[in-house]
Amino acid sequence: MSTDASQDLNQDRGQVFDLDDPGVLLNRELSWLRFNERVLEEALDQSHPLLERVKFLAIFASNLDEFFMVRVSGLRRQVAAGIQEPSNDGLTPSDQLVEIRKALLGLLQRKNDCWKNELLPKLRQAGVAVLDYPELRKKQKELLRNYFEEHIYPILTPLAFDPAHPFPHISNLSLNLAVVIKDPKAGGERFARIKIPEELPRLVPIPDEEQADCYDCGDLIKAKVNNYVWVERVIMSNLDLLFPGLKTGAVFTFRITRDADLEIEEDEAGDLLSTIQEGIDNREFGQTVRLELDPAMPDRIREILIRNLNIAPYLVYTEDNPIGMADLWELWKTDRPDLRDPSFIPNLPRAIPRGKSLFEAIRKQNILLYHPYDSFMPVVEFVREAANDPQVLAIKQTLYRVGTNSPVVEALKEARRNKKQVAVLVELKARFDEENNIAWARALEDEGVHVVYGVIGLKTHAKVCLVVRREPAGIMRYVHLSTGNYNTVTSRIYTDLGMFTCDKDLASDASDLFNSLTGYSQKEKYKKLLVAPQQMRQEILTRIEREIKRRQEHGDGYLAFKNNALVDKKVIKALYRASQAGVKIDLQIRGICCLRPGVPGLSENITVTSIVGRFLEHSRIYYFRNGGEDEVLSGSADLMPRNLDRRVEILYPITDPRLKRMVVEEILFTHLKDNVKARKLLPDGSYERGTPAPGEEKLNTQLYMIERRGELG
Repeated sequence: MSTDASQDLNQDRGQVFDLDDPGVLLNRELSWLRFNERVLEEALDQSHPLLERVKFLAIFASNLDEFFMVRVSGLRRQVAAGIQEPSNDGLTPSDQLVEIRKALLGLLQRKNDCWKNELLPKLRQAGVAVLDYPELRKKQKELLRNYFEEHIYPILTPLAFDPAHPFPHISNLSLNLAVVIKDPKAGGERFARIKIPEELPRLVPIPDEEQADCYDCGDLIKAKVNNYVWVERVIMSNLDLLFPGLKTGAVFTFRITRDADLEIEEDEAGDLLSTIQEGIDNREFGQTVRLELDPAMPDRIREILIRNLNIAPYLVYTEDNPIGMADLWELWKTDRPDLRDPSFIPNLPRAIPRGKSLFEAIRKQNILLYHPYDSFMPVVEFVREAANDPQVLAIKQTLYRVGTNSPVVEALKEARRNKKQVAVLVELKARFDEENNIAWARALEDEGVHVVYGVIGLKTHAKVCLVVRREPAGIMRYVHLSTGNYNTVTSRIYTDLGMFTCDKDLASDASDLFNSLTGYSQKEKYKKLLVAPQQMRQEILTRIEREIKRRQEHGDGYLAFKNNALVDKKVIKALYRASQAGVKIDLQIRGICCLRPGVPGLSENITVTSIVGRFLEHSRIYYFRNGGEDEVLSGSADLMPRNLDRRVEILYPITDPRLKRMVVEEILFTHLKDNVKARKLLPDGSYERGTPAPGEEKLNTQLYMIERRGELG
């Protein structure tokens, strides 16, 4: 559809939109903050069990840490370099930093209120208490002092700051104490910094006063109790042992966040593995991008920190609650199952008979898995069976984030010991998983596995496993394609779609993809796979234009996307053109969305919702009605420039009528009807929580999926 035609449609509505105008887009960073606000709202949601609310507060804090390490640090680098080029929505890096601070001040206040006024007192009522030191009684304090002397004191290193002692290095995300020392001999104040070692538990268990005599300090950390004390409070209350002969004055907590985004010039790296390892080590020395302070810290100490850390005042935040609330994950592990979501047993699809060969099952039909409602174990067993099957000749797999103690990696190592040809692409540049992936890469190489680290200049984010097997009829290839990582831990908390198939075209495409990853193949066009960066964006744009044409010719255009993020300007413009043509569009974007829905003359035919709940919505589904010849795509890619231009991504078609119906009607359309956990995006970038219409039943999709596991299809 031409721009002129688009303008004609708008003129009929009394308004013309320039689709290149920055005002038609929402800011990426502010949209992400809106997503994290939805995470915080889950911590405030009283329908969740208490420890689940604590979990959401920890996730909110952890998300924010990464936001500063990556996104704020990137903006700060631009400002420092004098770059003021505006983003797609028209905000310069400086403008964005200002708006981020404005948005964060309100969010942080809500976070503090959530902990102090909501969770802390309700946890205590439920029998889980996070105590302040003055609340402790005599025997409890004695037990903690013994614990301090034997387990904390030996690893603490107070560092003085004066003309003879330079300002100490402060490592990324470390919790610190700023201690004011009063020296009667010197007749003045001194300043010391104490780093709280990461090896220490942030929350120290403490039994009730009546039970304190039953515990030795060595057993304290393993104590099955529901009372805790912040470790910094334990240290603060025993400073006399660290500074004998001196009088300690006030003590204040602080923490810094450093720029931790690795910048790797791969063309100049002689050894990518060594280069990334060096980059990981250098994260501790990145520029300071946030300083969190105790609000009671006096100006003179605050100025010492600001000056020596060389940080701008707008990057300084005060925290009325304990700093570093991501550590609340420790509290979530408290042995109180009644305060957590009830567990459930994932379903094993009927298409996978117990005790029989997966290869035999896949030859009969394509098999779809929807995690965590369906078990992830068939994926593990797929690799294990391949590793031990005498007829299997080769296994090829991509690994992005596999986690620790990975059974998939162990199966790949076992395959090599069984003389299979094994080639694995380990993406070393998976942010904040680099060190873990380096360890796995080395372990695989030690077994003789062919390990490659990806394509120069690109991250390999595609999720593919290919098994080559000799059978009576000839060579057969089996493929697993997925939206999620080969990670047994995240498979229980992320919603992901995966498919087993031996479709000849998809298997051929998978072979060609691995040839391009491990060799020098320049293949750009595949039989069925959509592959980025070669042609994925254009293929998506072509399909959107097809719906526009259907609307113009037949009046029936419709499309629906479910994914993690929508940022790409070209895709957004195409969706605006489709809306202007009258195409109905439903988008469910969990996180960042830069499209403004519901604007008359621009996007009134587009609705955008986001679900944040017990599980992290991670599936990608792209549905095009195509005049009744429905086309469904799934895979690893979101609609962001990084996915479409700077990553190896795949989308695969789901053509099996049974699986297509399951994905579209029972998963996609059901999620679009959620009226409990879904929030609707408004034109100004804010979100409102959905509510059931009069007479409409409540639908919490994730709960619905748990209750119906085993019934899909």
